[in-house]
Amino acid sequence: MSCFTKRYHPPGTSPGTLTGQRAEGAAPLRITLVDYTDSEYRELELEDPEHGREYLERATKTWIHVQGHAGQETMRKLGRLFGLHDLALEDVINTGQRPKVDEYDDQVFVVMSHPVLEAASMDAHVAQLSLFLGNNYLISFHPGANDPFAAVRKRLRKHVGRIRGRGADYLLYALIDYVIDEGFPILERIGDEIEELEEEMLVTPSSGSLRRLYQVKRTLVNLRRVLWPQREVINRLLRDEDGLVADENRVYFRDCYDHTIQILDLIETDRDMTAGLLDVYLSSISYRMNEIMRVLTVIATIFIPLTFVVGVYGMNFVNSDSPWAMPELRWYYGYPLIWLAMIVIAGGMLLFFRHRKWF
Repeated sequence: MSCFTKRYHPPGTSPGTLTGQRAEGAAPLRITLVDYTDSEYRELELEDPEHGREYLERATKTWIHVQGHAGQETMRKLGRLFGLHDLALEDVINTGQRPKVDEYDDQVFVVMSHPVLEAASMDAHVAQLSLFLGNNYLISFHPGANDPFAAVRKRLRKHVGRIRGRGADYLLYALIDYVIDEGFPILERIGDEIEELEEEMLVTPSSGSLRRLYQVKRTLVNLRRVLWPQREVINRLLRDEDGLVADENRVYFRDCYDHTIQILDLIETDRDMTAGLLDVYLSSISYRMNEIMRVLTVIATIFIPLTFVVGVYGMNFVNSDSPWAMPELRWYYGYPLIWLAMIVIAGGMLLFFRHRKWF
């Protein structure tokens, strides 16, 4: 799972210098432009960011989404086109930043964490979502191979809801809300895993169950680390003083804030449950060990008198002239009588143990 990274500047470079190489296996670059008003909609692929310059001069809302690895040249072009700050562009390239809000002259730069859960391994990966909000435009960056905002784009295309009748700040809300709500199905899947582990640990606890429990616990700790700062991000947007977030849209960001609180509460609840499951596992193992030891103790206790009997008659003191000899050794039915006596002793002890509810 991706955690926060610290930015290091190569020797001889200053902060804001765009550095960084394309990682092996990085997603290919795809730039999508959506230009819309309440009555018009246009969507197209951009081979070069400069091709979107003409849309900035129109009285419309423009959304440019950059999916995949954006190289230094692409970032420089976007920076020149929209006047993006070099420090913010550096944060976009060097992913793994902590969720935050930075305010520049006429822009707001937002970093969010987009969690994705691998159901097979119960491991969560986080992709950095970078957003630039201007007066009539929004630029978003997502480094993954798949576009996570197809549903938002579909709402724009079909004119569903208020999204086309509001400003770019409402589009910012829609993207942030989608990313935040991605945490709910992840936590629901983790909750199902915890329930399965609880039942398994009560019935058949094993080392495999313990490994799965620690994997879930580690995933929850990492999710809390990357999602906790998003609460402050939404709070900062609610207190925006530059006028980029309209008063009429603040209520929607408050809804996002409530969702972040709900997700954090769910994470804390699941963490408490995993801590309790560890106690359940240890108690189940201890109980099973006690049951095993109880059975072994009963068996050993039953064989103590039997061992005494066979030990006594194993001494073989036979002397017809001595009154202290063992006459039973010469009895015609001595062997079966000894067996009968041992069976009676064992049966009597079992009935006694059952009466006392010792097993």
